Amino acid sequence: MSVEAPPRPARPVPPAGPSAGRRVGGLLLRWWRRLTAMRTAIVLLFLLALAAVPGSLLPQRSLSQNNVNQYFADHPDLAPVLDRLYLFDVFSSPWFAAVYLLLFLSLIGCVIPRALEHARALRTPPPPVPRNLLRLPDSGELRSPLEELAALDAVEEELRVRRYRVVRRDGARGPELSAEKGHLKETGNLVFHLSLLALLLGLAGGKLWGYEGSILVTEGQGFCNSFQQYDTYSSGPLVDSGDLSALCVDLEQFRAEYEENLTAASFTADIRYGEPSAEGRPTTIGVNDPLRIDGDRVYVTGHGFSPTFTVSVPDGTTFSDLTVPFLPTDPTSMASEGALKLPDIPGREEQLALEGFFAPTGLVQGGVLTSVDPRPLAPQVAVVAYSGYLGLDSGLPQSVYSLDASQIERGRLSEVGSANLSVGESLDLPDGTRITFSGVKEFAALQFSHDPGQIWVLGSAITLLAGLLGMLLLRRERVFARAGPARDGGGTVLTLASLTRGGENGSRFATLSDDLRDALSAAPARTAFEPEVPPRD
Repeated sequence: MSVEAPPRPARPVPPAGPSAGRRVGGLLLRWWRRLTAMRTAIVLLFLLALAAVPGSLLPQRSLSQNNVNQYFADHPDLAPVLDRLYLFDVFSSPWFAAVYLLLFLSLIGCVIPRALEHARALRTPPPPVPRNLLRLPDSGELRSPLEELAALDAVEEELRVRRYRVVRRDGARGPELSAEKGHLKETGNLVFHLSLLALLLGLAGGKLWGYEGSILVTEGQGFCNSFQQYDTYSSGPLVDSGDLSALCVDLEQFRAEYEENLTAASFTADIRYGEPSAEGRPTTIGVNDPLRIDGDRVYVTGHGFSPTFTVSVPDGTTFSDLTVPFLPTDPTSMASEGALKLPDIPGREEQLALEGFFAPTGLVQGGVLTSVDPRPLAPQVAVVAYSGYLGLDSGLPQSVYSLDASQIERGRLSEVGSANLSVGESLDLPDGTRITFSGVKEFAALQFSHDPGQIWVLGSAITLLAGLLGMLLLRRERVFARAGPARDGGGTVLTLASLTRGGENGSRFATLSDDLRDALSAAPARTAFEPEVPPRD
C-alpha cells in the first residue's frame, strides 16, 4: 500500500525589484529635492559670494589688462598658476558659471512651489478655533457685561483695526472668532527670493547682451565705439558688431590732482561725445562719475603720459607730433615705459623704432634716469633707438606698447643710439636722422561699457531690500476668541488665545489683551437682558 506524499507548498515568488528607469528617476528626484532645498540655496549663495572674492583681490582682464600684465611682471611664478585657475577672469570662469547656474536652478525649484503654496494660503480662511483654548501657551479670559455677540463684535472691530483677517463661526461651545495676519512676512520672503532670481537673470542678461572695451586716449585724440579701435574688449555671445551704439568720444583735456603725499586724489577728463556725424557735446567725467547714455557708460579707469617726438630724416622730411602712450610701471612716481614704431619712413631703407623710459619729474643719477614725482614738473625720457626689421607684417601679434624682443635677439633690430632727453633736446643717429623730445601730453584710460540689464538689476535690488525688510520686521500671528455665558449668569466670558511665530509672544499677548479689555469697556453697555430698541421714524 503506497501513501501519497502531501503536495509541497508553493515557494513565494519574490517581488520584482524596481526597473532601471524607476531607479534612475527616483535618484534624480532625490537629487532634485536636495538641490531645491533652502539649505542648498543658502550654501550656493555663500559659495557664489566666496567665489567673487578673488575678483576683488586680483586684477581682472575685463577691467584692466595693464594691471594684469603688471601682476605677471611682479609675480612671474605665481601669475601663470592663477591664470590657469581663471583667477584673472573670475566672473567668466567655468567654475563661477557652474555655481551661478546651480544657484539659479535651486532658487527656481525652491521659490516657485512656495509661491504657489502661498497663493493658496492667501485664499484660505483662518483655521477654526481649537477645542481647548486655555491649553495654548498664550491664553486667558476676559469678562464683559455685553452679550456674547456684542462682545465678539467689539473684539472683531479691534482686530480689524489691527489689520487681521477675521472669520466668525458658530461653534459647538458658543460663537467664536478666528483671526490672522502676517501673510506679508511670507510675501516678503518670496519677494526677496524672487528678486534674487530676477537679479541673477539681470546679471546673466548683461553678460549675454553686454559688451565692454578699454582704450588709451591721448589729449586731442578720440575713438568711436568699435571693437577694432579698442585695445582690449569682451562681449557676450549674443552681441554682434552691428549692435554697438553709434557713439564717438574725444578727449580734450585730462587733469590729475594729488595729495600732499603725492597720492592721486582725483582724475577728471573733459570730453566731447556724440554720434559720428554730429557735433559733440561737452562734459566732464571722473572715476566715480561716468558718462551715462541710454545704458552706455564711459568710465575713467586710469591715466598716464604720452611723450611727443619729432623725427627728421636727412632728406629734409620731418614727422612732428608723434605721440605714443607710455604705460606706468610705478603708480607712485608714474615712471612709464613704451615704444614708438616707425615702419615706413621716406628716405630710409630700414625701419626705425624707439624704446623708452619716461619720468614726469626726472632725476639722472649715475647716468640712470629715475622718476621722483608723479607730476610733470621736469619731464625727461631715456630712449634707445633701433634700426632694422620690426616684424609688423609677419602675421604674429605683438604689443603696440613695446618692441618684439625676439627681433632684437635674432639681430633683426640693432641699437643705433641712446640718450637721456629733456624737452627740446635731440638724439642724432649715425645716418643723420634726428629724434627730438618735443613735449608730453596726458592720456586717459577709458572704458566703454554697455549693460542692458543694469536697470533690471537696480529694480531687483530695490525689491530685494523691500522683501528683506518685510521678512525681518513682520510676524505671522493668529488670534482665537470664544464667547460664553459667565458662570454666575452675569455678562459674558471671552476666552482668548494667540499664536505668534518669533518674538516675545507673552508680551504681545498681554498688550493685545489690554487693548481688547479697553475695547470691551468702551463698547455700548447693552446686556443680553436689555431688548434692542428699534430706531424711531
